[in-house]
Amino acid sequence: MTEKQKMLAGELYRASDPELVQDMARCAAWLAEYNATSTAPEAERTEALRQQLGAVGDNVSVRAPFHCDYGFNIFLGDNVFLNFGCVILDVAPVHIGHGTQIGPGVQILAADHPRDPALRRQLLESGRPVTIGETVWIGGGAIILPGITIGDNAIIGAGSVVTRNVPAGVTVAGNPARILKSTR
Repeated sequence: MTEKQKMLAGELYRASDPELVQDMARCAAWLAEYNATSTAPEAERTEALRQQLGAVGDNVSVRAPFHCDYGFNIFLGDNVFLNFGCVILDVAPVHIGHGTQIGPGVQILAADHPRDPALRRQLLESGRPVTIGETVWIGGGAIILPGITIGDNAIIGAGSVVTRNVPAGVTVAGNPARILKSTR
């Protein structure tokens, strides 16, 4: 199994593998071009997103600067909005549902590292998918950790650190994020 296959399977892998380094370099070059198009018509920016991301729905807006590892593991539904400075570490799939709005400076981190220091010394890492439902609102500066699922219609307060799955229709905030309100 190649290091890329291990990464995509959620197993421990080495990011320094030449194939993965090449994929990251290709994405970095694309990001430089994409982030320079902030004044281009939205149709051109959407087409540019479709060249690198796994899937891009209709009426999507991703404001520059935007940062990601690979791009091909990012799947955006229709009417998704990502504000300035979003970071998505997409070593595992990141799905963002229709109508979701993400504030500035949000970090979505599918990348993870072993808890065992001996494995970290071997420069091994892994990833766990992140799934964000439909019509979710994530406030500025929030951090979504690896393996998290956020249910439809949830609200994540600005600056929150989401360490656990968030049920549909609830509002969470804080570090770690806790349920403040439920519309269920």
